[in-house]
Amino acid sequence: MKLIIDAMSGDNAPEAIVSGCVMAAREFGQEYILVGKEDTIRGLLEQEKAADLPISVYHADDVIDMHDDPATAVRRKKNASMSVALRLLRDGEGDAMVSAGNTGAMLSGATLVVKRVKGIRRAALPPMLPCKNGHVLLVDAGANTECTPEYLLQFAYMGSFYMEKVMGIKSPRVGLVNNGAEDTKGDPLRKEAYQLLKEAGDAGRIHFVGNVEGSDVPKGVCDVAVTDGFTGNVMLKTVEGVASFLMGEIKNLFLTNTRTKLAYLLVKPAMGGLKKLLSTSEVGGAPFLGISKPVFKAHGSSDARAIRSAVKQAMDFVNADVVGEIERNIDHMTL
Repeated sequence: MKLIIDAMSGDNAPEAIVSGCVMAAREFGQEYILVGKEDTIRGLLEQEKAADLPISVYHADDVIDMHDDPATAVRRKKNASMSVALRLLRDGEGDAMVSAGNTGAMLSGATLVVKRVKGIRRAALPPMLPCKNGHVLLVDAGANTECTPEYLLQFAYMGSFYMEKVMGIKSPRVGLVNNGAEDTKGDPLRKEAYQLLKEAGDAGRIHFVGNVEGSDVPKGVCDVAVTDGFTGNVMLKTVEGVASFLMGEIKNLFLTNTRTKLAYLLVKPAMGGLKKLLSTSEVGGAPFLGISKPVFKAHGSSDARAIRSAVKQAMDFVNADVVGEIERNIDHMTL
């Protein structure tokens, strides 16, 4: 397997990207193409003592940053590392592509360059959210702010395939995020999507558990939470903000006095587990579901460990043949 890595995009690029790639190469093997400014990347590889690793460098002398217009960046900056990496993937030079760059530019580029699976109306970005049982997949989290019922139906199928094939969850539970659990709740989009999801569930194609409220998603009531990108993005940012706030307050609590500091030593192992659950470095990244080849978006602030985790997820995605599963079931996913 060969992984294409955009080395120049992200808050901590290129140092963290190169280091994460080296970490992945040493742990997982496989082949890697680092795309970006060749002299810079080779200098970092030399610092990492990576001469014996199967890592090659493909030169790209420009970078798409967070301020570039997502809709036009890939077309305007044809020599940017992200643009070049997407073309390499399209042309079969690798099996998957990973970048920590501009999310909108990645989505636009993946759609225009790599293309969607035939029949998929919109690609979706599904991050993992921490929940009581581990993680829940939120589909969509910002790629599509305006959706049709058919989009939500396709998000449900693609999210279900991902959780089953990549995460190993048998018959993953699919919930429709709504303002109430009753089947009569919601706006026209939610009501129409509910009927489509129920029909798919009754046919045994997905395990639909009905409407789920936002407050119940972190409790683990479903494995795939389906929603439009606007609602999903608000939900994602809220969960991230609350998690950050609570971790900060817990830290302040333990620093109050000598007794609380001693108490922290007793609960430190458990706190480590909680921190790991909430850490983006452990989750790594998310695929653009619906694109014809695996394109993975790592968090913009990814450190080396997060890049390593994103690479591992991309490898699992390729091995699970999620794209093939979507293609084989496309007839059930279109109206």
